[in-house]
Amino acid sequence: MSEIVAGNTSFPAPPPVIPVAMLNRLVRERLEAAFPLCWVAGEVSNLSRAPSGHVYFSLKDAAAQVRCVMFRSRAQLLGWRLENGQHIEARVLVTLYEARGDFQLNVEAARRGGVGNLHEQFLRLKEKLAAEGLFASAGKRALPPFPRCVGVVTSLQAAALRDVLTTLARRAPQVSVVLYPTPVQGEGAGAQIADAIRRAGERRDCELLIVCRGGGSMEDLWAFNDERVARAIRACPLPVICGVGHETDFSIADFAADQRAPTPTAAAELAAPEQAALRARLSVLQTALRRQIEPLLEQRSQQLDWLARRLQHPAQYLAQHRERLRNLQRQLGAGLLQASARARGELTHLSRRLLLNRPHPARHAGRLAALAPRLRSAWHDAQHGRRAKLERLTAGLAHLNPQAVLARGYSVVTSAQGEIVRDSRSLEPSARIAVLLHHGRVEAEVTALFEDHGAAAGLPFPASGIATRPGGE
Repeated sequence: MSEIVAGNTSFPAPPPVIPVAMLNRLVRERLEAAFPLCWVAGEVSNLSRAPSGHVYFSLKDAAAQVRCVMFRSRAQLLGWRLENGQHIEARVLVTLYEARGDFQLNVEAARRGGVGNLHEQFLRLKEKLAAEGLFASAGKRALPPFPRCVGVVTSLQAAALRDVLTTLARRAPQVSVVLYPTPVQGEGAGAQIADAIRRAGERRDCELLIVCRGGGSMEDLWAFNDERVARAIRACPLPVICGVGHETDFSIADFAADQRAPTPTAAAELAAPEQAALRARLSVLQTALRRQIEPLLEQRSQQLDWLARRLQHPAQYLAQHRERLRNLQRQLGAGLLQASARARGELTHLSRRLLLNRPHPARHAGRLAALAPRLRSAWHDAQHGRRAKLERLTAGLAHLNPQAVLARGYSVVTSAQGEIVRDSRSLEPSARIAVLLHHGRVEAEVTALFEDHGAAAGLPFPASGIATRPGGE
């Protein structure tokens, strides 16, 4: 198969006979591969919008034109409305519509003609001022909640001025307006806007400043992308609201301002609260305050009535207390007399009981003399019995006394560790032992051990089978 060379790219040649669909597909693939995404400038013509949301139009210049399509997903992101006669720059994919074999451009994005260089300048300035901290939120000032005077920086012929004045008159007629007229479009407009902002800050005629302008192309709004305007806004001692263009339009002044409004009308709405809403809120607060105060007033009124009833003239108050004092004196006197009488009767009763219970020593002397011999006899009997019991216990202890056993000729043998030896097998020859006698103690050394008792040796009593050699006393 031979090859087809297009530019520096070679493609395999198609078969000799191919269907139309394959031809269109191959051409589309070759076009899309040969042309990357690029920007194309031209005038919009033959524009139509399909029910599906896709936008179809042609881009043309003085020598040629080309079909274009912008699908709904891209058109929704455009932010402005395409119209016939507009000069635009479109970022496109070069392709072929296979169903009809139409050469067309698929538009990915679009911008108004001539915007490319301006947009680059806009981005560079925005980046520069942001790096300086000119847009930092920490430097933003809060708007006054209830301003009495608002300044407006705009053109006398601008529709934005009418929108601001109409909105303020409708929402907040109590707010006065000071106008600082300045051109908002054209050569030198940026410097004049910056000068008007500085003049408003120096005069301090108002509490808040609105910088505004109606919608337009990027070129129309370019004066608000002037570096001098941004610096004048940040240097202004008054809080600044910027309402430039439509909701989708952003300018350097928007970023520098203390508050950005999507439109001039929205800027006026931000500047002053609506009087009707304030009145409604005041009415609600008044009702809530009344509901809280009225029960308290009623309670205090009842307390006042009660205190008024208790309030008396000092003379009447003293007379009542004087009468009460006399009553207390009478009650005290009667109480003392009654208590005295009760105490006197109780004393008489106790005296009689004392006389009746008084002891008579003469009457008990004979009985005491009769009990004395009996006490002495019982004492002697008790002493005799305790003495006899003590003698019996002493005799019993004497039989159990180890010294008495030792006195009869017995002895106690202990090992070197102080343990009593009861069996000769618990000792070894040459072991040291101690023999406790009735009088004294003997230390000895074992010379021999015997397992028989003393009867085998001719002793008159059993003896341990141990032969010893005295070792000291």
